[in-house]
Amino acid sequence: MLVTYPAAPLRPSPISPSVDFEKNGVQHGLLRLPYSRDDSAWGSVMIPICVVKNGDGPVALLSGGNHGDEYEGPLALYDLANSLKPEDVTGTVIIVPAMNFPAFQNGSRTSPVDYGNMNRIFPGRPDGTVTEKIADYFQRYLLPMADIVLDFHSGGRTLDFIPFCAAHVLEDKDVEARAMAAVEAFSAPYSARMLEIDAIGMYDTAAEELGKVFLTTELGGGGTARAATVRIARIGVANVLKHAGILKGEPVRQPTRWLDMPSVDCFSFAEDGGLCETMVDLGERVEKGDVIARVHGYNRTGRPPQELRAKLSGVLAARHYPGLIKPGDCASVVAVLTD
Repeated sequence: MLVTYPAAPLRPSPISPSVDFEKNGVQHGLLRLPYSRDDSAWGSVMIPICVVKNGDGPVALLSGGNHGDEYEGPLALYDLANSLKPEDVTGTVIIVPAMNFPAFQNGSRTSPVDYGNMNRIFPGRPDGTVTEKIADYFQRYLLPMADIVLDFHSGGRTLDFIPFCAAHVLEDKDVEARAMAAVEAFSAPYSARMLEIDAIGMYDTAAEELGKVFLTTELGGGGTARAATVRIARIGVANVLKHAGILKGEPVRQPTRWLDMPSVDCFSFAEDGGLCETMVDLGERVEKGDVIARVHGYNRTGRPPQELRAKLSGVLAARHYPGLIKPGDCASVVAVLTD
C-alpha cells in the first residue's frame, strides 16, 4: 500500500523589505536577504528596490539584472526610479533594477555565490541557495501583486541580438493577446512571438502560470550597452506604463517589425569548438540552407571549417559574440519576419 503524506507548508521568505507596498509616495529601499559567509558572519545581500504608488490602480513589476551581465534594463530602471513621481502614476510601479544582485555586482550571467541562473531556478525555495531564495520571494510575494511584468534582457557576454521586445505563445489566448499588445506598445525596432526551447524554471513561466501579462526583451549584448539600445529600453518601459494606464499619455510608438520564433529550427549550435566566423550580420536576410556561421578548428591547419546552415528563412536575430566558441554553444538564431 502506497502511503502519501501532505507536503510540508512553505516557510516564510527570509527576505525582509524596507519598503511598504501599501504606502503612497516614492520609497527607495532594499530587500535584505541574510547571508552568513566567511567574510561576514551575520551578513546580508541587499537588493535595491523602488516603489512608486499613487492610490489604487494597476501594478507593474519591472526588473533588470535577472542575468548580471545584461545592462540595458538596469540602466533604464535605475533612471526610472530616480525620475518617476507619484503624481504621474495611477496605481503602483515596483522597480527592481538588478534582480540577481550578486551576479550583477560580479558582471556575470550567474551568481558568484551559488552559480545560480536566476532564469532557470523558479519557483525557488525559501530554504534554498541565495538565488533560490530571491526567486522564491519574487514567486510568492512580488509576482502575486503584479498585473503586468516586464523583465529586461540582452545577450550578455556571449550573445548579441537585434533589439526586440517579446512575449510568449500561450495556451491562454486572452493573456497572450494582452501580452502581445503590450509588446507592440513597447515599440522596439523588432517585436517577437517566442516559443521557448527551455521554459522550465524561467521567471517568464512563473509569471505566466500565475496569469500575469509578461513581456521581455533582448536589446543587444556583448556584455555592454549601447546608447541606442538604452534609449530603446527607456522609451519602451515608459510606453508599457502608459499602455497599462499607470502613466498619463499615449505610448510614443515607433515602427516595429514582427518576428516569429516558431521552433528549435531557429537555433544553430556548434558541434565542435574553434574560431567562430559569422557569415551574416545581425538583421540581414538569410535563406534556408545559407551558411550563417563557420567554426574553424584551431588545433591544426589544413582542416575545413564546420559550416552551420540556416534551417529556415528569415533574418539573423542573434549571434555568438566572442571570437571563440565551444561545442554546444548557440552560434546563431534566425527569426521569421511575419509583417
